[in-house]
Amino acid sequence: MERLKEIWESYRYQLMILAAVLSLVGAWLVKRPAAVPAQTDQALAMSATSSIANTSSVTRSQVCVDVKGAVKHPGIYKLKSGARVNEAVAAAGGIVDNADMRQVNLAKQVADAEVVYVPVNGETIPGTSTARIASGGDTTATGDDGTATVNLNTATKEQLCQITGIGDKKADLILQYREQHGQFKSIDELKQVSGFGDKSVDKIRDQLAV
Repeated sequence: MERLKEIWESYRYQLMILAAVLSLVGAWLVKRPAAVPAQTDQALAMSATSSIANTSSVTRSQVCVDVKGAVKHPGIYKLKSGARVNEAVAAAGGIVDNADMRQVNLAKQVADAEVVYVPVNGETIPGTSTARIASGGDTTATGDDGTATVNLNTATKEQLCQITGIGDKKADLILQYREQHGQFKSIDELKQVSGFGDKSVDKIRDQLAV
């Protein structure tokens, strides 16, 4: 007992400090977070997968349409899935004064990557289905002699390539001219496109329409 007193008297401050340190360490051990369960990594992975799925779902809820013709701001627009032609036209700023809305089915539902085309007054578009005209679907028709014709103002590259004498390069030149100068006013205007002259246009005239 005397020995303990001597030790206490000699090392009292050191012992007090050691006790304080041990007390702090004990308190830290009690309050430290519990070990993260092994299932946490799996839960995080499932959460990430769910986020990706949700993002994909949002992407699929939209469609892109190319609005052309007699609208104020032609271009490509993103619309909600299930949107109608009237919404596509509205996204493009609405119609211009000379738009011929009698040929446009505003109630038709648009699909992804479709072209919505609005003609001008006096413009004759081959084909009789206004639904196809509004959605940019069928831009070919049959002439009086039974020859298939392609509309220079609405045809896609693939449809232009179906014309005798028009390949990828010439089809691209037609699309580029249409983008820069607007709609063709006549078939003869095709002569303004590089690679087309009087003879070449006359050879394919019966396959074309504007």
